[in-house]
Amino acid sequence: MTKGIDVSKWQGNIDFAKAAKSGVKFVIIRAGVGFSKDSFFEQNYARAKAAGLHVGAYWYSYAESLSDARREAAACVSALRGKQLEFPIFFDLEEQSQFAKGREFCSELVAAFCSELENAGYFAGLYCSTYWLTNFVSKEVAARYTLWVAQYAAKCTYTVADYGIWQRSCTGRIDGISGDVDMDECYIDYPSIIVKGGFNGFGKREISPEKTITELARECIRGDWGSGAERKKRLTAEGYDYDAVQREVNRLLQ
Repeated sequence: MTKGIDVSKWQGNIDFAKAAKSGVKFVIIRAGVGFSKDSFFEQNYARAKAAGLHVGAYWYSYAESLSDARREAAACVSALRGKQLEFPIFFDLEEQSQFAKGREFCSELVAAFCSELENAGYFAGLYCSTYWLTNFVSKEVAARYTLWVAQYAAKCTYTVADYGIWQRSCTGRIDGISGDVDMDECYIDYPSIIVKGGFNGFGKREISPEKTITELARECIRGDWGSGAERKKRLTAEGYDYDAVQREVNRLLQ
């Protein structure tokens, strides 16, 4: 488990060097909201990197349609261009107007945003609270993308799918930040997966010559590599091109 925080313009000027000295290992920075970039994103990214922290990002959604979600994804990709992030890029789903449209709509919204991010070469995930994630996101979508779960309690009780990060508090105090900050715990070695896999600006590695795409696809169909987020994690950790393998899986199953 590693200790982290997530921040936005609301934390103002942050001394990330002090935060790092206090034990923070990673920071997930709000890249934007709706169709606009967070006004502190560039500053927060540069300072966090300079402090040696691993960096991820999240995009707060106001999308009321699938086209909105895709437009938000395009804005997110534009904000991230030229940067390298060792942690995933999360779709932040928490607007009541979105949940009011039901589970199917919310699930499609997540998939629309995250698919666009993946097509652009990013390692995409979903941020949501335990209650809404359990009741308004399908099990298939929850298992497909890496999860960052919010639950302010003694422990996280979400059990529908595996999660990589738990946001356990919104009232933490950290050196270098004036006022409250969200506190997070991470249970997956995202930097290894993302850097090895060539996601988030690190460049795609050549696929290992030991196995062809078709061989790997047949192994996936047989169940050797698991499914959903687990398959993606395991293939990328071994240096394989997950997207290419999954396309071949889909072709073989037609």
